[in-house]
Amino acid sequence: MNVLILGAYGQIARLVEERLIKEVPDFNLTLFLRKSWRLEDLGNLPQVTLVEGDLENYVDVTEAMKNQDLVFVATVDHSPNNIATKNVIEAMQANGVRRVIFTNILGIYDEVLGEFGRWNYKMVSSGIKEAINSDKLLTESGLDYTTLRLPWLNNRDEIKYSLTHRNEKYLGVSGSRKSIADVVVRIIKEPKFLLKDSVGIADADTQGLDRPVY
Repeated sequence: MNVLILGAYGQIARLVEERLIKEVPDFNLTLFLRKSWRLEDLGNLPQVTLVEGDLENYVDVTEAMKNQDLVFVATVDHSPNNIATKNVIEAMQANGVRRVIFTNILGIYDEVLGEFGRWNYKMVSSGIKEAINSDKLLTESGLDYTTLRLPWLNNRDEIKYSLTHRNEKYLGVSGSRKSIADVVVRIIKEPKFLLKDSVGIADADTQGLDRPVY
């Protein structure tokens, strides 16, 4: 399988890359980022190709998309007029690539309740319009997508999470980056998992808290 990771220097992306290299060394990874030297430690591996580019540049994205089987967008789109999401969708369609995992934020469906929901909305309100539209564009694209609505993240070592779906209330407030990476790796290994779904991911034990757990 050929896997393209857009935003490949992010913390979750790095965790995903580390696990894929270790667990499925026969997968080919194309790692797309602005400055390829940041991942030069991976560039020497035979299954890894480093590509410099900008998500807001369609030519960069469509060139990286060639011959890919699955795409992980490891960054939330807050770009003007959602140009990043549009570039990904159009490049996938142009290259016949169908499976995509797209990162987004919690709260885009008013699914986060209580005091924490009010606090979260205040914190993310400056970018919520773009986040909502990114998800809308994805669901209307005809692609085989999964939207990951991330909690407030921490760097704890435990992998522990519950999933909620599009029409369900969000469960929890926080979760570890390793937990998010675990979901991404599972989808890459099992592309039908969470197909055409939008999932909230968080540690259920943090449900009812008013603020994130770091």
